Amino acid sequence: MPILLDLVLRRFIRFGRLDIRYAGGQVRSYGHGTPHVGMEMLDPASETGLLLNPGLAFGEAYMAGTIRPVGCTLYDLMDVFMVNAVRGGHPGATVSSRVREAKRVFTQYNPAPRARRNVAHHYDLNGRLYSLFLDRDRQYSCAYFPRGDETLEEAQEAKKRHIAAKLCLDRPDLEVLDIGCGWGGMALTLARDYRARVTGITLSTEQLAEARARADAEGLSDRVRFELMDYRAVDRRFDRIVSVGMFEHVGVGHFDAYFARIRDCLKPDGVALVHAIGRNEGPGATNPWLDKYIFPGGYSPALSETFAAIERSGLWVTDCEILRLHYAKTIAHWRRRFAANRDLIASLYDQRFCRMFELYLAGSEIAFRRQGHMNFQIQLTHDAEAVPLSRDYMVDAERAALAAARTHAPLERLDAD
Repeated sequence: MPILLDLVLRRFIRFGRLDIRYAGGQVRSYGHGTPHVGMEMLDPASETGLLLNPGLAFGEAYMAGTIRPVGCTLYDLMDVFMVNAVRGGHPGATVSSRVREAKRVFTQYNPAPRARRNVAHHYDLNGRLYSLFLDRDRQYSCAYFPRGDETLEEAQEAKKRHIAAKLCLDRPDLEVLDIGCGWGGMALTLARDYRARVTGITLSTEQLAEARARADAEGLSDRVRFELMDYRAVDRRFDRIVSVGMFEHVGVGHFDAYFARIRDCLKPDGVALVHAIGRNEGPGATNPWLDKYIFPGGYSPALSETFAAIERSGLWVTDCEILRLHYAKTIAHWRRRFAANRDLIASLYDQRFCRMFELYLAGSEIAFRRQGHMNFQIQLTHDAEAVPLSRDYMVDAERAALAAARTHAPLERLDAD
């Protein structure tokens, strides 16, 4: 048992109780009370990693199978670690965080070729993977739970209605740009239900192929086109711009370029809506394990740095809404579905991949429940008079869309929970 790690953990664990069986066989307890969790360490190298760079070392050891939860779930174990991390007290984590913050402009330098590689790392995985834990429409972003008890399908449909209401789609044939269109769900919804003409752009070849196939299958190819394109390459203007879950991949050194492109591509009377993950505690740095294995180049921005970039663009912020626990609820659904289909996913990849994805989903949900992460939706215009003076129009449009949806057959309830 490393003496230094033992000393650090005695100071670090103040919330809950953690029991550890070290690689040498020694058993130690840290903290007290509940929740009570445990783990075993099978490799002395993991002990060194937890001392020097725990944010990276824990994830790598869990993926390798050399750290295992004992008497608890992975989620429970990570919850204790992440809550204590918020309270500080781990010198290795503190130093590592400060180093990452100091060099984040360089690590998140994201020109178009690098952006393409970063996207491929996560979004060009086997398409069947995402069908096994996302909703039917493959919405890979925060859902919206107006009641709180919606199924995943219902909440993702509600998210799209919520965003569409803020886009002021008050007439047919509006030209819409969807930056980071994913598998096409938002673009197809705007074309089908709101009669918009949509251009969706993505850097993922897998997403592009699926989105185009869906447009053909739904007979919407005359209203929706999908392109493999970087947002910086768009060179024409649109009535509306929507960007869902893409701003997190821009990189801190490119915020000005991102909002400048929205400004330049938005018509004088146009409306844009940016939906993204944010953090409420101010600027920071991405967890090193998440950056290395899940979202290279990714970063959840603070509102302060987001608004500063918008101010420099000259755009109006005509509305901002904070969605606090909606993403935690979304990821809870994803975790349950992933667990239910784990054997199938393991057949696509392997057990190490499954452990990696389980850690990613569990850690992400806890970040939204415990560590100040949230989603924001920011409405942008050139003209302060481009949208009505009060938010009533959003509520009215959302209710009208919901009423129209209820005239069709009810959504199939795919959740077993």
